[in-house]
Amino acid sequence: MQIDIVSDTVCPWCFIGKRRLEQALAQRPDIEFDVRWRPYQLDPAVPKEGMDRKEYYRMKFGDGERIKGASDAIRQIGTEVGIPFAFEKQERRPNTIDSHRVVRWASSVGLQDAIVEALFKAYFIEGRDVGEKAVLVDVAQACGMDAELTGELLESDADTDLVERESRLAGEMGIQGVPAFVIDNRFLLVGAQDPDVLLRAIDKAQSLRGAREPAAEA
Repeated sequence: MQIDIVSDTVCPWCFIGKRRLEQALAQRPDIEFDVRWRPYQLDPAVPKEGMDRKEYYRMKFGDGERIKGASDAIRQIGTEVGIPFAFEKQERRPNTIDSHRVVRWASSVGLQDAIVEALFKAYFIEGRDVGEKAVLVDVAQACGMDAELTGELLESDADTDLVERESRLAGEMGIQGVPAFVIDNRFLLVGAQDPDVLLRAIDKAQSLRGAREPAAEA
């Protein structure tokens, strides 16, 4: 069963959504899943070199107490799913186009999920700048990708247009927030859904798969 996840590499709810999906999939070991990660840029206007994180959030959300309240809530939910968010370590708010390119390339060598996991950990737990090419090469190499090739591709514009187009397409499809889960090309769930919600969609999709087509008339 194919599950497409539309997400951004700097979205904490996408990290939480990944954990919750993993919990759901673990309860259906008899189903073979094909999980594919699709790009979405929450803010494509962020400069290519990124910007100071505190300044970014001040400009975007204003009041610091509001940001702290949201961060505390995410930390609490993160703890529940085993993610030790360390927002205090983050110094930059990256532009995510390059990280999405790496995720795209990882799919061709069967490492997409590993790369997504590593990018989330790098940004949210280690506070690394996942918009920086050196960091992306390091993450790619640690996951088993060819570091030299990844670096060469990052220095070029390879697949930039494709990633940007796919990100825009998600918006044109009506996806305004992430994560968004497309279950077997049948059901769309938006947000970091609880495992039981994901399971209901998976089970429904599986039942529709198993339903027989009406027999043709003689």
